[in-house]
Amino acid sequence: MSIFSDLAHQYIDGEWLAGNGSWDIIDVNPYNGEKLAAITVATVEQVDQAYRGAERAQREWAATSPYVRRAVLERALRITEEREKEIVEAMIDELGGTRPKAEYEVHLAMEFIRESLQLAVRPEGRILPSPVEGKENRVQRLPVGVVTVISPFNFPFLVTLKSVAPALALGNAVVVKPNQNAPVVGGGVIAKIFEDAGLPAGLLNVLVTDIAEIGDALLTHPVPKVISFAGSDRVGRHVGAVAARHFKRTVLELSGNSALVVLDDADLDYAVDAAVFSRFVYQGQVCMAANRILVDASVAEEFTEKFTARVRSLKTGDPHEADTHIGPLINSFQADALTALVDQAVESGAQALVRGSTRGNLVEPTVLAGIPEDSPLLGQEIFGPVALLVVFDGEDEAVRLANATPYGLSGAVHTRDVERGVRFAQRIETGMIHVNDSTIGDEPLAAFGGEKASGLGRLNGEATVEAFTTQKWISVQHGRTAFPF
Repeated sequence: MSIFSDLAHQYIDGEWLAGNGSWDIIDVNPYNGEKLAAITVATVEQVDQAYRGAERAQREWAATSPYVRRAVLERALRITEEREKEIVEAMIDELGGTRPKAEYEVHLAMEFIRESLQLAVRPEGRILPSPVEGKENRVQRLPVGVVTVISPFNFPFLVTLKSVAPALALGNAVVVKPNQNAPVVGGGVIAKIFEDAGLPAGLLNVLVTDIAEIGDALLTHPVPKVISFAGSDRVGRHVGAVAARHFKRTVLELSGNSALVVLDDADLDYAVDAAVFSRFVYQGQVCMAANRILVDASVAEEFTEKFTARVRSLKTGDPHEADTHIGPLINSFQADALTALVDQAVESGAQALVRGSTRGNLVEPTVLAGIPEDSPLLGQEIFGPVALLVVFDGEDEAVRLANATPYGLSGAVHTRDVERGVRFAQRIETGMIHVNDSTIGDEPLAAFGGEKASGLGRLNGEATVEAFTTQKWISVQHGRTAFPF
């Protein structure tokens, strides 16, 4: 099987189809510019076809034994394990991430499938007491019906599967719209895995398309009940607003501007390791990445020296090569925009401790310091290999600076006193924060999501059950209710 030739299609109601639109999305290798595939966009009519097929298939799937559903997930897991190397290679080609990043993504995706095996048999009903004589209250947890998953380009395989696998396990059908920069790894590959695992037709659909073709049809269609979206806060605000007008629930995993905080008693060598990884993994194109590295003034000189030395040692180049740390940004628009952002910051007074060059989509790391506190640069998400070093004086100032952003997704704090770290973490306005670790983390059982402009809702573990199911109250009156008239 050639992934890009075989899977660069729409997958609708169990069939691999060409899109009916009048233009193509071109899938390009961001490192060398090689054309991987051309996919004609799906139309509004095909959106309807996918949703109607999902609606029909879901009724029978919901009535299927959860053990049968679990067996399909088990086969999907085995197939993913068997195809791991092929998926990793495709991921490097399509996304431009390094091999360790691709391997990490596939491994973590498999952990989420494993957890979904348990979700298939986890939802339980409850019998609740009633103040009414003779009445019994039964509360059932049921699948919502059809779930729409709109996934990003940076971790498309993982982020798509962490909604798709549990939604299917819980008895739902799914329609996926992968990002235009990751239509195969974030769409076709996943559809093929479940098709080969024996998932009945219609339960998983993949639509490769664009808002320019379909408008808001994915959001306004009457069939889907939950929209799981991961992407920028700008698009997320639109998704949330449109969904709310149509009484649809949303799980929104949006932008971040995480701070990694180095307190005065931190293990500096370890903090440097965590900071370099937190900022530069996958070229910094990660919502949880440490945009800002806040360092106590008493250790700032030593930390900065060690951090900049490590950054200078990072190799930028071909992501297929084993010693490459930083591959290309996803496209030329992002590379040009990031380069202009750095130029503007330096012109505005920021000091470039490390200044990387730009060659096509390859953007070498940059470290900026001396940024004015009122600079908009400190409050925004930077999706690329640019680190902002900020010096603070004492914990209270660190808390204030860490919270001085409209976002609240992730974060980290480094200290030799774990309980001090926990107390500090409790003061940070963020959905996730890690003591003595990276800002980047995702685990199947721990609630994942953000505060403020970083999103709404949570995924993983019990939060996933809550997201993709609904509750139904059925009361039974075993006696006779006394009515007042």
